[in-house]
Amino acid sequence: MSVVVTKSYCFAIRVVAIYKLLVEDKKEYVLSKQLLRSGTAIGALVREAQHAQSRADFVHKMNVALKEANETAYWISLLNDTGYLSMEIFSTLSNDCDELLKLLVKIVKTAKGIK
Repeated sequence: MSVVVTKSYCFAIRVVAIYKLLVEDKKEYVLSKQLLRSGTAIGALVREAQHAQSRADFVHKMNVALKEANETAYWISLLNDTGYLSMEIFSTLSNDCDELLKLLVKIVKTAKGIK
């Protein structure tokens, strides 16, 4: 498996765990659901892209994964700034999301032939 496949899957597992924590301990249902949706979509789109029908389809799916990662970064920041995440969880989750963003940007640029 490629690095982005593994990292996006592991990230999704963390997002699910944090979603459970937010719902069970903090009784937060709205923002956490958004985080769950976008944070797990990244890996699903990356996996879809593995069997893309064409280069254009691959670029499209990876671009959507990139957009989902960017949205996930927003929800992570919002959850942190509203006091729902501990600094430790925020820091590691944000770093992991940033790493995925960088990987996806590089993949999209490479697939488009952009340097």
